[in-house]
Amino acid sequence: MIAFNTPSRRVKPLLPLALAVSFLVGCAGPQSYVALLTSPDGSLGKVVVQGQRGEQLLTRAQQGALLDGSKPPFDVSDEQLQRDFGAAMRARPALPEQFLLYFETGGAELTPESQALLQRIVERAKARPTVDMSVIGHSDTQGAADANEALALTRANAIAGQLRTLGLGNALVAIESHGERNLLVPTPDETAEPRNRRVEVTLR
Repeated sequence: MIAFNTPSRRVKPLLPLALAVSFLVGCAGPQSYVALLTSPDGSLGKVVVQGQRGEQLLTRAQQGALLDGSKPPFDVSDEQLQRDFGAAMRARPALPEQFLLYFETGGAELTPESQALLQRIVERAKARPTVDMSVIGHSDTQGAADANEALALTRANAIAGQLRTLGLGNALVAIESHGERNLLVPTPDETAEPRNRRVEVTLR
């Protein structure tokens, strides 16, 4: 099960919740313990385990500590992880994946590098049991704001259409335009910035 907090058994991440980067699992029983695992994105945080009999700091992947805090951290083997936490690890949902696609100036034509990325998006979407997809269009600040809003929507619709054609016709797709309102790279008005001419595709 997922590790829990009680007045006598406190598991305290050392990173802000918005930056939660570690998968923490806990086992109930006579020798209850928690284990710190690397997140699917490869990142790792730190956790303090505070119990009635002491406090322990977990800093390495597959490190464990008894919930009562009575013993120093110990290594947890792959076999033990599967035995104690296999069901919990299999049940965790896949993290969202985001892709940035960039455009040539003034239209809805992808750069060659971004065109090649489309197939990768399709592969990652099909690897999920189910997929919800958001497609958000953006522009740089060159030109009028209302025209950029329309251009960003044209870009988003174009990408959604290409992804459907490539095999994601059954995916639930939300399409939006942010125009020049959410710049990836802040710039003054009337600035041609290639990294702002983009569509963000998020798989959930």
